[in-house]
Amino acid sequence: MKKLRILLVCSAGMSTSMLVKKMQDHCRKNGLDYEIEAMSTAMGKPQLDQWDICLIGPQVSYVLNEFRSVTKIPVEVIPSQIYALGKGDKAVELAHKILGM
Repeated sequence: MKKLRILLVCSAGMSTSMLVKKMQDHCRKNGLDYEIEAMSTAMGKPQLDQWDICLIGPQVSYVLNEFRSVTKIPVEVIPSQIYALGKGDKAVELAHKILGM
């Protein structure tokens, strides 16, 4: 099975990095070998096709259609209740649901 690659983007990639850490912790505890990284919207957009899915921080939800228009990978906004509370497990479950896993 290939390693799942999840990209999270926000305005600067800083606030999302906290959620990435919690997602990585969840994956490690559950034996999931995933690559999860946070980037700014400016850095992430040109790299979208290198990832399996892109999750966007709610504060930059305005880029959703723009990102979707330049890639074939799924791009979705992280619900505020997952993002604000740093629910890494729920963010991983969201990625699974979107990808049909």
